[in-house]
Amino acid sequence: MQVLHRTLIYLDANATEPLRPQARMAVLRAMDVTGNPSSIHAAGRDAWNILESARKTVAGHFGAKPGDVVFTSGGTEANALAVYSLATGRHVLVGATEHDAVRAASDRLDHSVLPVLPSGQVDLGALDAALRRHPHALVCLMLANNETGVLHPIEEAARICHAHGALLHVDAVQAAGRIDICLPDLGADSLALSGHKLGGPKGAGALILAGSAPPVAPLIAGGGQERGRRGGTSALPAIAGFAAALEAAARAADLAPLRDRLELEAVAAGATVCGAGERLPNTTCLARPGRRADTQVIQLDLAGIAVSAGAACSSGKVARSHVLEAMGLTDLAGCAIRVSLPWNAMPADIDGFVQAYAAARPSVCASGMQAA
Repeated sequence: MQVLHRTLIYLDANATEPLRPQARMAVLRAMDVTGNPSSIHAAGRDAWNILESARKTVAGHFGAKPGDVVFTSGGTEANALAVYSLATGRHVLVGATEHDAVRAASDRLDHSVLPVLPSGQVDLGALDAALRRHPHALVCLMLANNETGVLHPIEEAARICHAHGALLHVDAVQAAGRIDICLPDLGADSLALSGHKLGGPKGAGALILAGSAPPVAPLIAGGGQERGRRGGTSALPAIAGFAAALEAAARAADLAPLRDRLELEAVAAGATVCGAGERLPNTTCLARPGRRADTQVIQLDLAGIAVSAGAACSSGKVARSHVLEAMGLTDLAGCAIRVSLPWNAMPADIDGFVQAYAAARPSVCASGMQAA
């Protein structure tokens, strides 16, 4: 019999959140519905009602119309759909600290990189200058960074973009469910979301399109689902769970006090907090000069605590953090861990982390390498 390792304290919510009870129930109810949402018989209509109810829920939480929501398999597909569709005939400007899902998509296109300030926020002056060289570009900026939690000034960036006739795509995967987001207020032309990052099941995400966005061509052609913008039978249980998790997240408690106490104790133990200004309430990036990030993660794991060393989307690769390097923190890029509190974090979890973090044995931070 296989024995699964049990993590006692889970502090890696930015990799994936624990499944919310409301999402679990929605998944189970949807799994009992046999019909295909595209079928016109009674069973199909039952499935269609679940799908469209979820679409209405997702749209409402972001100030959008149901028809603006394109369900996808997750954040990576939502970002790729936006980049490849909206970049047609346009130069692409990508923030230096963007997630690899956006960076990988833009690498296949004519693109430039936008620098960030030491705080981790995009340099708006550099954005304006880049758009003077490349008017009518597609600009890609994340709302909240997945490693540091730093929030970009999206509203200001949107005004600059639109003054130059550019489009702005926002990766809101980490921000959704953790801060309030209204697409019209942001001024973005599209917004990428992922269900499992806010306590839903894996396998569902969405691209929300503003009225200013041009038509989207499907990456996956098929039977005309999602108004012809994404083919394939809808993943009904995952989508239902996504919507239920979003509703539950809107009622969740603020995690900032727990995060702030964790940071205070960690700094007392010798840590440096990477990222300044406005940040997600659940996220902190902690560097300990001279201590390898991967070793810190392993030591904490042995103590029953799950954290990560950067993004959790690189199949176990060990690499330098492009986020911290872009912020000018080259010396800390291989010595930083990400601690991200889940929706069900408790004060005792902070106590356990602080105790284990302070007791972790020193290890040499060689060549600034970091587990991605």
